Amino acid sequence: MARTVEQMRHWHGPALLSYGFRPFFLGAALWAVIAMLLWVPMMTGGVTLPTAFDPVSWHAHAFLFGYLLAVVAGFLLTAVPNWTGRLPIVGWPLALLFALWIAGRAAVALSSYLPPFATALIDLAMPVALTAVIAREIIAGRNWRNLMVLGMLVLIMIGDAVFHWEAASGAYPAQGYGLRIGLGAGILMISVIGGRVVPSFTRNWLAKQNATTLPVPPMQRFDKIALLAMLVALTGWVAMPDARWVAALLAVAGVLHILRLARWAGRWTLAEPLIAVLHVAYAFVPLGAMALALEILIPGTAGRGTVQHLWMAGAIGLMTLAIMTRATLGHTGQPLTATGGTVMIYGALILAVVLRVFAGVWPGLATPFYWAAAVLWVTAFLGFAIHYGRLLLLSRSSASD
Repeated sequence: MARTVEQMRHWHGPALLSYGFRPFFLGAALWAVIAMLLWVPMMTGGVTLPTAFDPVSWHAHAFLFGYLLAVVAGFLLTAVPNWTGRLPIVGWPLALLFALWIAGRAAVALSSYLPPFATALIDLAMPVALTAVIAREIIAGRNWRNLMVLGMLVLIMIGDAVFHWEAASGAYPAQGYGLRIGLGAGILMISVIGGRVVPSFTRNWLAKQNATTLPVPPMQRFDKIALLAMLVALTGWVAMPDARWVAALLAVAGVLHILRLARWAGRWTLAEPLIAVLHVAYAFVPLGAMALALEILIPGTAGRGTVQHLWMAGAIGLMTLAIMTRATLGHTGQPLTATGGTVMIYGALILAVVLRVFAGVWPGLATPFYWAAAVLWVTAFLGFAIHYGRLLLLSRSSASD
């Protein structure tokens, strides 16, 4: 068999299938727009999808196991070559993996026409295939340090499976074990991978500016303590989400991750939003942990769903958007700097998260806050699709013309 690197070199089909980040980043952004455009009228009763999930659970699944898995796929299929010196898939095998992801979105949306097992089987086909591909590359490349990342991908897949099981059993999966497993794995993934890339990218940029203050190198002893604290807190939250001792663990993890973020010299990066946004996105990790701790201790402060949006829309939404913009620029040969359009999409998403939280804090104004947050969310991801779509659809040489 031809080496996968040779397959990439000899690929003459659509540029969209020449690298993993291209179809999955574009697909993730478009799905973020489509799912939100469906969700708002579903919330008001104007649209009813033929899904077996209740509307809130469909909404949660669409973003956590639909959007997030697409971004994770694009990131891993792009990062693995740097980790192992190998390239997982390119061309039509990549198209097949992407098609499995699309099939999963369709199956969940139309699940009232399918047996629950068939819906789950179709939806889980993509994460199972992705896990097999990434496992093959990490093992073949003997890249043992990134087995942890593979483990977190497996946890997201398990969360998806549990979510389907809860839906089929008549439970409310939007606040079930499956969602907590998937969301916890997503936050842990940001804590681990973000803990590598945020200080590294910051150091590289500050060094070019001849700055005297540089971030602490990643994965020092303090980082490992903070990660262990977050792992313990998330494990407790998955198992016993209402326990007061879990609130204490979340609060401790939140404080440690605020201190961790402070060590990365983020205040010196405001001149380059492409770097600064990484720090803002990571800040939602401890903010979400401490807000969730407060909600456990004082139920009704903002509502469990509201504070979880600090993680789902804030940490996951903004960090993935930040990674998608930077990776797209870097891998298509563009300058690593944020244009006005990029700053706009960052700002729109940050404001969307703030307004979504306001909707929970001030329930009397919830409806206008919901609508405004939805419009800003769509603006951010449609802006990405428009602003970066050309780079994702064209070859590197064509995009640079």
